[in-house]
Formats: sequence, C-alpha cells, structure tokens
Amino acid sequence: MYTELKGKIALVTGSGKKTGIGYAIAEKFAANGSHVIIADLGKKNPDASNVSTATSEESQEIAASLSQKFGVKALPVNVDVTDNASITAMVKTIQETFEKVDILCNNAGATFGVPNAVHTYDEEAWMKTIDVNLHSVFKVSRAVLPLMMEKGGAIINTSSRAGKVPPLFNGAYAVAKAGVIMLTKVMARELAGNNIRINAICPGQIMTDLEKWRFGLEAEFFGTTVEDRQAEMCKTIPLNRIGEPDEVAKLVVYLASDESSYLTGQAINVTGGQLMEL
Repeated sequence: MYTELKGKIALVTGSGKKTGIGYAIAEKFAANGSHVIIADLGKKNPDASNVSTATSEESQEIAASLSQKFGVKALPVNVDVTDNASITAMVKTIQETFEKVDILCNNAGATFGVPNAVHTYDEEAWMKTIDVNLHSVFKVSRAVLPLMMEKGGAIINTSSRAGKVPPLFNGAYAVAKAGVIMLTKVMARELAGNNIRINAICPGQIMTDLEKWRFGLEAEFFGTTVEDRQAEMCKTIPLNRIGEPDEVAKLVVYLASDESSYLTGQAINVTGGQLMEL
C-alpha cells in the first residue's frame, strides 16, 4: 500500500475492459485508496485489428465494482482520445466531479491495418494508429495538465517494447510507441518545474486481449496452434512466461507514488528480461 495515494484522483484511459492493462492499473489505484476515472471509447471500434475498446456499459460496471469493493469514487467517462471535442467534454466532467487530477495514465492504444509491411500499409490505417497511440498522449495531456498545475502530480504513458525494438509488419504501432518515449522525455523536462513527473512504461508480452489476438494471428500465419506460438515466445523471455496486467499495474502505481520521487523522463521495460537495453 502507498498511503500517500489515498484520496488522489487518477485518470486512466483505455481502462474499461477487465482483460486489459488499463483496468489493472485502475484497480491497483483504487486498492490504494485513489479515486479513479474509468475512461474508454464507450463503444466497440469495428475498425480495430484487435479487441481494445469498451462499451459505456462495461465502463459503468467496472466503476461501480471498484467503488463498492474499495470504497472510493469511480467515475466512468466516454472519450475518443483522438478527438479534441471529446477530450474537452471529458475534462469538463472530471472538473465538475473532482476539480483536479493528480495522476494521468495515458494507456489507451490500438493498432490498425496489420499485418503489413511499410510499403504495403494502408495510409489511413497508418495515420489512425499514430493518432490513437501517440497524438492522443499529447492531446489528453495538454487538456488535463491545467488540472494538475497547482499541486503537481504524475503522468505515466504506456509505450511498448515495440517502441524500442522494431517488430515485423506492425510499423505504425512501433513508430507511435517510439514517439511516446520521446514525448515523455520532452514533457519531463518541460514540466519538472511544475512538480509534475512524467515516465513511460514499455510492456513486452502481457496476457491481454491484444496479446491473445497476436498469438491467434501468428498461429494462423504459421499453420500451428496458439499454444505453440506462446511456447515459442516464452523461449525469448528469460523468465520463461507471459506477463500479467497486474504486474504492469504495480509499476505504474509505484511511478505515481512518492517512492519514485526522483524518477522522471524514464522509459522502463516490463518484459521479463526479454528486453534489457534502456
């Protein structure tokens, strides 16, 4: 338990599905006594190449469950993190309910148009992937920061191992996540004087809907089973297993706590040793 997080206001985008990293993050904050904002698209995204967005009903159910279980306030909000008007409406709702934000987790993400090499990638799918994974971090942070300026706080951006090691046939996602790392560092330098720390997390293989989708895609491509693809992946991970969303959430809560008070501008790997370079 991080007692200093009790009563803090934590906004987590992409947190409306119980199978995702975002939900695990929101749950971990609630378990530490933080009030949480469950922000997600509020509808299924038919264009996504993976399961990534939650309906309004799913977000509401999660908020009610966290509130009842941990005795905190949990506010569900619908937001399109690529749309400024939608983001502005979300911030207005948050301000009316909580007045401020102490912790922002830019976690929403998706990939479109894969698998494709760069030279065959659909341009619209490429740009949409960049918008969801990179431009959203800029847009949401810019809109939320006025609610953090007075007392400071922490921002944790979800990047990826793919932002450091280029994957095959998923170039837009990798480029976006690399951009998140640099944006994190730029923001960390610019906002240090406002007592706002910004760090990024770089998950590797974590058992989410996205990861299951990826293994299914690979199994179809290689003509094998999902279990075989998982086993092959585990051979590349020194800890020899796929990570769990809760293990990522533990790092995020640490980065928001006073225990990490001298950490800013970092992009920390959560990969079971699969990636050891900075």
